[in-house]
Amino acid sequence: MRGWAWALWMALLAGCGSLAVEDGAQPVGTGQAVSRGEASKALAQRLLQTPASVPWEPFVLPGKTFVPFEVAEVDGRPALQVQAQASVSILRQRFNVPLQHLGAMKFSWRVDGLPLDARLSEADREDAPVRILLAFDGDKSRWSARQHRLSEMSRLLTGEPLPYATLMYVWSPHDAVDTVVVNPRSDRVRKLVVETGDARVGQWVDYRRDVRADFIRVFGEEPGPLLAVALMTDTDNTRSQLTAWYGALRLESPLP
Repeated sequence: MRGWAWALWMALLAGCGSLAVEDGAQPVGTGQAVSRGEASKALAQRLLQTPASVPWEPFVLPGKTFVPFEVAEVDGRPALQVQAQASVSILRQRFNVPLQHLGAMKFSWRVDGLPLDARLSEADREDAPVRILLAFDGDKSRWSARQHRLSEMSRLLTGEPLPYATLMYVWSPHDAVDTVVVNPRSDRVRKLVVETGDARVGQWVDYRRDVRADFIRVFGEEPGPLLAVALMTDTDNTRSQLTAWYGALRLESPLP
């Protein structure tokens, strides 16, 4: 995805909804039409199965083609569908009360193709057919002076400072599973490859991830409170066309 770091943080932070996680598993999202405008936000609130007082919202990046999330059912599964066409599609929710503790996260996705020219480590080819993004708070005194400048730029442009760190789960066309890819523009954004290659293209793929363990592995420290979660499909750099589907996503409370 092209554009400076603030654009990605805009997508994560500006005007998001909220989620309260109760004991056990809570569904975060499963689909119906999600597009622009107040009416579509109300529809998303009603049909996305979340205990939220404010709806999940799409975010349109300036200068980028936005393809809306739409309802679909594939192999008997309800899903959010994105028909990407050299586009960037983001659906996100910010928590009014940051989540202090996390257990496992379950999610599923499916794609009918990959942006084969994409390279997650290269700024000009950093596309991915599906991503789950988690934004965390933390001790910003540990940031570099450059990162503080970026955060101030974000605050001026969006009204929101940058989160301390963002962990992405991604499907990569080329990188091996468990590869950690540091964002070429900000080392506070890091990707963990959970699927690679085309062996499971055209299939539903299900995951259960220990978010805390993954964060420690990727960033080398304990995670802070969870601020936001987002779904993202982007093919703008490689000018690719593909269809992606997101199934239900659940956050689980940690075991006592």
